[in-house]
Amino acid sequence: MKPFQLSPAQRRAALFIAFQALPALAVPGWGLAAFIPATASAAATVEAAAGVAEARPKAPTITIDPELSWSTDAARVVAWVRQSRDNGKLPFIVIDKPTASLLLFNASGKALGRAPVLLGIGVGDQATPGVGGKKLAEIGPAERTTPAGRFVAKFGRAVGAQRVLWVDWNTSVALHPVITTNKKERRLQRLLSPDPADNRISFGCINVPTKFYRDKVQPLLRRNGGMVYVLPDVTPVEEVFPRLRLQRFETTPGQLVLPAPSATPTDAPAITVEPVPPADAPARPRPKSAPRQR
Repeated sequence: MKPFQLSPAQRRAALFIAFQALPALAVPGWGLAAFIPATASAAATVEAAAGVAEARPKAPTITIDPELSWSTDAARVVAWVRQSRDNGKLPFIVIDKPTASLLLFNASGKALGRAPVLLGIGVGDQATPGVGGKKLAEIGPAERTTPAGRFVAKFGRAVGAQRVLWVDWNTSVALHPVITTNKKERRLQRLLSPDPADNRISFGCINVPTKFYRDKVQPLLRRNGGMVYVLPDVTPVEEVFPRLRLQRFETTPGQLVLPAPSATPTDAPAITVEPVPPADAPARPRPKSAPRQR
């Protein structure tokens, strides 16, 4: 049997058909295109990623002012509030319990000053349930804590028609001028002590120097109130302020390295400020009178 052979005319016709089919082999998803290595595509992806990395802004560095004596945790909270605008359009206060100090900021995050504070004698970060409805004599030493957390604070009436900055109305925790009625407690001397342990004396309220309260806190927060961030004694700060977990930081001397600003609108988000309940609010344990600051 003779092997099959094409005539010259048949070979020319076969070559013509093959050349006509070549463009179809390059269609993506089938033909030869399915077997072409993705090296060029991978290289393009790497180059694009490199371009994004170069365009991404570098993490800003926040310098800790040594005169304000910020602790690392306080600096982290301040930086988080500034970056995220968690305070909205309100001024804010950071209570650094480990250093027994107050840091005051305007709505744009500018530091306006620092002051020593007196805190609850009890070490802890939670308020005992129902403590806001007790008389002072009924509150045991372990219950005299200054709770940690994020609070919307506003001025309101207390016992004796005095107006104070209510940090947490339900637990009767307020920020007010230092109380000096009990001379044995030596509260003024405690404010001047360099040892933060000496500043634990109150029933849970935050006592500040009278002049600082009158000249800085009152004028700034009298009308609309503000945000108060109280750092913890023993609870990890990330548990009290969970968003700090998203924050990259390095504890280099005198500096705090933060993540790059997020691509969010520059307008500060609005914060709804709940008014302080009236003195006869039915939800209060003692509805007939304003709560006593402690």
